[in-house]
Amino acid sequence: MPSTSLGRSEAHPAPAVSGWQPALALLIAAALLAAALGGLLRAGASGLNVGALQGSHLLAQAASAHAMLMFTGFLGSLISLRHALAVQRRWAFAAPLAAVGSAILLLGGQLEAGALLGLLAALVFIAIHLALRPRRNTAYSVLMLLAALVWLIGNALFAVGIAGSAVLPWWFAMPILSITAERLLMSGMMRRHATALPILAALVPMLLGGAALSIRAGALGGVIFGTALMALALWLAVFDNTRQTLFKAGLPRYMAWSMVAGQAWLALAGLAWMGTALGCPGRDLALHALGLGFILSLVMGHAPVIVPAMARIRLHFSAFLYLPLLVLHGSLLLRLVGGIGHPELRAAGTSANLVAVLVFVVTLAASARPLRGGRRSA
Repeated sequence: MPSTSLGRSEAHPAPAVSGWQPALALLIAAALLAAALGGLLRAGASGLNVGALQGSHLLAQAASAHAMLMFTGFLGSLISLRHALAVQRRWAFAAPLAAVGSAILLLGGQLEAGALLGLLAALVFIAIHLALRPRRNTAYSVLMLLAALVWLIGNALFAVGIAGSAVLPWWFAMPILSITAERLLMSGMMRRHATALPILAALVPMLLGGAALSIRAGALGGVIFGTALMALALWLAVFDNTRQTLFKAGLPRYMAWSMVAGQAWLALAGLAWMGTALGCPGRDLALHALGLGFILSLVMGHAPVIVPAMARIRLHFSAFLYLPLLVLHGSLLLRLVGGIGHPELRAAGTSANLVAVLVFVVTLAASARPLRGGRRSA
């Protein structure tokens, strides 16, 4: 199978103060595994036999704080570490450290302290983007600043005891806006499509408006939020450069297929989110088509680019990286589509979601190579 070596990202060089980055990267991976195990245990309440896990106090806490672990302990720390590397200031690393610390406290049952650290992480993340904005493309920096702000709002709602359908749109908006910003920059769509930014400028307020309305008017907010998700999936399908790289060799093709699959799940998540808001069943479909099908798929797809910058390593890219991606989407089809009316298939798919996460972590670890002599590879 063809393979290439991927060095540390030149766009996000690692500052000298970050020699402990590999340990932080391991903690971020641990937060992902804790969130996944917590999700598995939550699914067990509706029929999945996970008796071997139910006696663990740690996993019980992971199930209770599943969403916060995923959006702050994993995604928040991952995204904020990536941008702390870009700003190259010691204080910027307070964002991922606080996010990981929040996950540790939540797993220890310290809900209030964990919530406060989550607020600190989001505040520092906002400061990072205020510091980066003069260096960055305006559209990119505005989207990332908005991502930081909505993360702060979601964590603030959680800290004051608001949960469920009121806080989830804010938490989801953070990685959605971050991914959109990255694709905007990476695909160069701003240089090719004069209409891309004006359309996006209309979609972002719709997304945030739906999140805001979900606090007081859940049904209306859910319909608007779901509509925005579907429109964003169409926007990405039209303006992203994925079609040009689907059949190229190596990493570009791998990233493109993760994007195509993610776009399909994003559109389906929007439809399910609208239906759930109107009283139809399908909450699991709405949440996990978005959280796993879109967001985690894009994390897996971009990992060979972002992980080397964060962990101070290079990755040996090979076709084996397709394996966790295939397991993820296959297990989601089993859980969310095949599991409709078949609890046993839903249970099997939910378990296989965890297998996908484990295979992803193991595959990345097996692909890691140390940097030689401190040099950066292209």
